[in-house]
Amino acid sequence: MDLLLPNLPDAASQLRTIFQAFSDLLFILDEDSRILDYKAGDPGLLYVPPEAFLGRRIQDVLPLEVAEKIAAAIQRLKEGGEPVTVDYPLTIGDRRLWFEARLVSLPPRHIIVLVRDITAKKQIEEQARRQLGHLAALRSIDVAIASSLDLKALLTQVLAQVISRLNIDAADILLLAPQQQTLEFAAGVGFRSNALQHTSLRIGQGYAGQAVLQNQMIEIPDLPRGGADFLRSPNFSREGFMRYFAVPLVSKGGPRGVLEIFNREPLDPDPEWLDFMQTLAGQAAVAIDNARLFGELQSTNAELAGAYDIVIEGWARALDLRDRDTEGHTRRVTELALDLARFLGLDESSLVHIRRGAILHDIGKVAIPDSILLKPAPLTPAEWQVMRQHPGYARELLAPIPFLTPAIDIPHYHHEKWDGSGYPDGLAGANIPLMARLFAVVDVFDALTSDRPYRPAWRRADALEYIRAGAGSHFDPEIAGQFLRMIAK
Repeated sequence: MDLLLPNLPDAASQLRTIFQAFSDLLFILDEDSRILDYKAGDPGLLYVPPEAFLGRRIQDVLPLEVAEKIAAAIQRLKEGGEPVTVDYPLTIGDRRLWFEARLVSLPPRHIIVLVRDITAKKQIEEQARRQLGHLAALRSIDVAIASSLDLKALLTQVLAQVISRLNIDAADILLLAPQQQTLEFAAGVGFRSNALQHTSLRIGQGYAGQAVLQNQMIEIPDLPRGGADFLRSPNFSREGFMRYFAVPLVSKGGPRGVLEIFNREPLDPDPEWLDFMQTLAGQAAVAIDNARLFGELQSTNAELAGAYDIVIEGWARALDLRDRDTEGHTRRVTELALDLARFLGLDESSLVHIRRGAILHDIGKVAIPDSILLKPAPLTPAEWQVMRQHPGYARELLAPIPFLTPAIDIPHYHHEKWDGSGYPDGLAGANIPLMARLFAVVDVFDALTSDRPYRPAWRRADALEYIRAGAGSHFDPEIAGQFLRMIAK
């Protein structure tokens, strides 16, 4: 049985209905790109009224940049035959809209151009691009905060992101000096002069001072009219700024400073822009906190290290007071060991541990009886056995103190010999820690050139010859050679 179909409207009626349902535009062009006909679902999307474009080439109706895109698309369509798609912006009335045009051949020689409003799509893409840019900026600042110890360089990097992401002309950061309760210029980017580099404001003074006092952003939309605050700098007017923001930098509930933002053109910031400005201000506050905390930790560590060094110097001084015959030996070998370490090219961190180890090299002798330590004559074999225990005593004494762990090698191993005949463990060659090998040369040289109860000091030349002769047996040959070269210089 045949189906009975209702009478359908003609093609023209269908096309009109379709275009009433959709807001797309359709243009029919001849082979010379003249607009022969059009359909408009939303006439408000027409760039010019129909009487201004019918019968004219489409390239002659549109702005130059858009016309060039359309002309290039028509050429590609004629050459390839496949549909071509281009997008472009147009300002219609007071709105800036984005359109996508799809060009299709219509045999025998005509062209159909279907135009769709893609403004919403472009806005979503632009918003996503901005948000990705914001995330990249925040990530960059986070990395800088984690890796930089220079507060000025860190703030300059933050300001570079502020200018780039907010698309403004200049910005600076004023830091709060807590004791003076003043805001001092710390860093600035984008300025033509040094007009603001000497800024020093009391809390409550000027826009920046008010922002801190009130703990809220201050906005001046027209600086030439309302910017009396900046009359403090005669050069400021040369900057030509129009718009100004002062954003307090707050961290952990307390003020850290102010972010000042300047622009030479009027601004119309949307909520997203303002929110991101506040976010960047928060990052700046974190950067300031981080740098100051690190500085305080450095200062505290330096104070602790200084206190530790005073203590260990006191221990060495106590040992010198006990053994007057070796008084001054500790100071001399410490200085000479540091000279040799520098001559060998050791880094500064190693020098710290060498200094402490040298000061404490004989600390184990506190456990040696006076009858042996202060004996004014050569020791007997049995007495030597007792004396040779002092490196072990030094290790027992120092091992529980963590900050002295890297320095223990000198007190513990400086009597080891290159050929393995030393004590306490009979280590040989490179198995002897470097610091101990270095110190052994210095210790023997100073001992030989100093008066002792059981012998007078050797001549310098004789002591140097002893070092030379002991290279490869008593001493590390490379270090002994370097020591001799250092002394010769």
